[in-house]
Amino acid sequence: MSTAAGTAPPRATAGARRAGAALRHRNFRLFFFGQLVSLIGTWMQSLAQGWLVLQLTQDPFVLGVISAVQYLPMMVFGLFGGLIADALPKRATLVGTQTASMLLALALFWLSWTHRVQAWHIGVLALLLGIVNTVDMPTRQAFVVEMVGRDDVVNAVALNSAVFNVARILGPAVAGVIIGLVGIASCFFLNGVSYIAVIAGLLAMRSSELHAKGAYQFTRSASAVLRDLGEGLRYVRSTPVVLLAVGVVGLVSTLGMNLNVLVPVYTADVLHTNATGFGFLMAATGIGSLVAALTIAVIGRSSPRVMLAGGAALGLLQLALVAVHAMPVALACMFGIGFGSIAMTATANTSIQLAVPDSLRGRVLSVYTTVFAGSTPVGALFAGTLAAQWGAALAFGAGGAASAAVVAVAFALARPWMARQAVARAA
Repeated sequence: MSTAAGTAPPRATAGARRAGAALRHRNFRLFFFGQLVSLIGTWMQSLAQGWLVLQLTQDPFVLGVISAVQYLPMMVFGLFGGLIADALPKRATLVGTQTASMLLALALFWLSWTHRVQAWHIGVLALLLGIVNTVDMPTRQAFVVEMVGRDDVVNAVALNSAVFNVARILGPAVAGVIIGLVGIASCFFLNGVSYIAVIAGLLAMRSSELHAKGAYQFTRSASAVLRDLGEGLRYVRSTPVVLLAVGVVGLVSTLGMNLNVLVPVYTADVLHTNATGFGFLMAATGIGSLVAALTIAVIGRSSPRVMLAGGAALGLLQLALVAVHAMPVALACMFGIGFGSIAMTATANTSIQLAVPDSLRGRVLSVYTTVFAGSTPVGALFAGTLAAQWGAALAFGAGGAASAAVVAVAFALARPWMARQAVARAA
């Protein structure tokens, strides 16, 4: 059946509206485009930092240690970051955390540009960035619903994942070229400058258009702080969809999402290529993640089955890398790994956002970000140790097999609950 010239089919039009629903909100548009610029810089720094550590030390274990140091504060103090996210105005808090991140990036630029940088410098700056992220991550996650409201939160989370992965595509690819042309230090400088975009976007937002609720009243009493932390943890434990999301993402991210540690070593030792090849591999992961994020944005729904399928795909494709020595096949696997990782994490995030009450959002999301990002120190040391002893290919295989096993056990345990949910929806 034909349509009038210039008129899109109704189904396509509805899909386009769903895909961009959150962008109707001016505040979210400012955040979205500011994050796009800033995250390109973040991914440039991530690639450049990993390559710099390998240049300085020639040791994948040191790379794992520095990655672990960056995420250690989240593992130790992540739940307290949720209290801060609930207690303080989120926009002002984000201006502060983004400014601090900018200064740390510029410090790394200066050390690299003056040829004074040593591995311990990178470790200290990574630790400080980890402390900043302890507050930034749960605040940024909880701020999404304030910008768009509950009706558009699934779309907003998916679009955030999309912009994150556009940056993951562009950032490593640009960084690989820049390292070859003008050196590693330039990546750190560009990352520092990129924070100006997101800070400017936050400052330009209209407070009257934020969907802010009453703030949690922070207390200095140690017993009250522990009680309030316990309230968030009890909610996670007693809500099946939240417990499933936190458990699966926490374990799979520990065992199978250690790309920053393994991909540089895999690039050099297995594929025998350089920083440009590293950039293309990370960009392939980003393309897969972007496709997954856009798919979720168009569909506009979240499902625990999608989350589990994404985790299984991630694990099985990493297991396949054990036998891969050709760049085209490795790129295809990295695409699938990226698709699976976002299918898992974006669905987990939206499931939590929709389930949690406003008064607990920061604390519950801090549990999620703590197990997601905070598991990285353990995962980085796990991956770095395996890569140093067995090589990157076998380290990928071990992490992939363990991730697939986690998903299989989670599916078996959650299947009765998911069946009851399906019956309830059909009734």
